[in-house]
Amino acid sequence: MAKIAKKVAAAREGIDPNKLYPLQDAVKLVKSKASAKFDETVEIAMNLGVDPRHADQMVRGVVNLPNGTGKTVRVAVFARGAKADEATAAGADIVGAEDLLETIQGGKIDFDRCIATPDMMPLVGRLGKILGPRNLMPNPKVGTVTMDVKGAVGAAKGGAVEYRVEKAGIIHAGVGKVSFSEEALLQNIKAFTDAVVKSKPAGAKGTYVKKVAVSSTMGPGIGVEPGTAL
Repeated sequence: MAKIAKKVAAAREGIDPNKLYPLQDAVKLVKSKASAKFDETVEIAMNLGVDPRHADQMVRGVVNLPNGTGKTVRVAVFARGAKADEATAAGADIVGAEDLLETIQGGKIDFDRCIATPDMMPLVGRLGKILGPRNLMPNPKVGTVTMDVKGAVGAAKGGAVEYRVEKAGIIHAGVGKVSFSEEALLQNIKAFTDAVVKSKPAGAKGTYVKKVAVSSTMGPGIGVEPGTAL
């Protein structure tokens, strides 16, 4: 425990928990403080002035990060016939229909993104209680219920990030890896915050983006001046 405490203290050294840093400085700190033996994910958290319990204050969408996520994304596709062949050719990791349904119902969820053609949704709908809580349920609003299977698989593999506001009004997502250049991370973060701002719901009142913070998987959260991240 003492060793862990020492590591945490070292990671926090030089970071003022009460200060909000310009985004560029915050990204520099995240990169310099990452000390894990693996390539940590750089994450962003945004505290929004919305109450997602109200339908007119829900914030969700998808954004293509210009420099990708640095993560290998496993994609499952519910499709039949020619569309199943299209999904396989596009690089989908798992393609199926009833067989895929049974696999998921059996507790095996070996994918990060789930795509379905519209005709498959009555089948996929039976998995709502399993896929919903994991934020894996295909949804036309974020382009995962579509006839353009090739495009959807390509987007998922190429750096498409889904976001959805949680109960406390917080959105968080991985926006790259510590090994990315500072410039690549800044471009990804700006693309993400821009998408969230454009998703501002009609019911949002007052300040929309209240707080922004960035961190690495094992590193401390660093407060960001919201204006520099938008």
